[in-house]
Amino acid sequence: MTEEQCSENHLAITELFTNYSQKGYALGRVIGDILPVSGGLMHKMFKVQTDKGTYAVKCLNPEIMKRPGVFDNYGRAEALEAILEDNDIPIVPALSFKGKKMLKADGRYFYIFKWQEGQITDWNNISEEQCNKAGEILGKIHAIDPKNDEESDPELSEIDFRRYLKKAKEKECSIASLLEESIEILEAAQDKLNEARKKLPPMQVISDDDMDPKNIMWDKGELFVIDLECLGYSNPIASCLELSLQWAGTVNQKFSSENLAAFYTGYLNAYDNGFRAYDELYGIAYTWVEWLEYNLRRALAMEGDTDEDIKAGEIEVANTIGRIRYLYSIEKDICAVLGELPAPEKGMV
Repeated sequence: MTEEQCSENHLAITELFTNYSQKGYALGRVIGDILPVSGGLMHKMFKVQTDKGTYAVKCLNPEIMKRPGVFDNYGRAEALEAILEDNDIPIVPALSFKGKKMLKADGRYFYIFKWQEGQITDWNNISEEQCNKAGEILGKIHAIDPKNDEESDPELSEIDFRRYLKKAKEKECSIASLLEESIEILEAAQDKLNEARKKLPPMQVISDDDMDPKNIMWDKGELFVIDLECLGYSNPIASCLELSLQWAGTVNQKFSSENLAAFYTGYLNAYDNGFRAYDELYGIAYTWVEWLEYNLRRALAMEGDTDEDIKAGEIEVANTIGRIRYLYSIEKDICAVLGELPAPEKGMV
């Protein structure tokens, strides 16, 4: 984040707290420095101290907020957040002001949270116990309102990687060579993803598909789910498979079969619909190609055009291609674990 952007965020946050304090909300007056909090890839987080308490403030990405339907998506996530609270899921919800959670100041949009003590999961030291607890929480969320879905054509990924490669070469972008040497794997990964989506059972649950390690905080061994704006309805098979692989270490290319098994133990103890053929749907692991496309667009100044956007896009392109190649290389190891999941209890469909 540039110094100018940081200053703009600080001014907007100060204005936000001043305005809502004047409206009678006990947020208090900002004191001390507004400190950036690391970790956000799409939005910016800050720690704000006032004379009434300590808060976390999320500054929503202005480019994201320009997308069609974005406010409907956030509204749906806010409604589902309330359902999770009602079902005693350990989350850190956004504060509500007369029923309104998303706030606006100085042309920007924000969420305010009570400050949650604790530490974000350390990607390099994820334990079996943490995987078990994360799987259990995901299972509890999926168990709230599971339902069979109507048969429909799946939403397929149609990314033209060669078009992005051509554009990267034209712009002499640093990602061009990496994209070119990985193009066949990326196309194969997308094909596997689409084939797996066609085979998914028609099911739907409330889900937090962004509940990866960066969005779980730990305080004295207890977990708290943060960053809930991705809450929605999705397929539990796809959601569980994607998140289990992230918790098992594939994001930083340190796969642990024990952690993968522990995640499923926790998940199936909390919610078991009888499905076990996860290994046959391994292609779901390649949803990373869609995150890759977003970052290709950033790197090529097609989605945000600041130097910060471009640099962040270049870094994530390299990271994401690395993950996809890694997932491709360890497919047999992962499927071996998925193929040995315990059979469902008698009588389950």
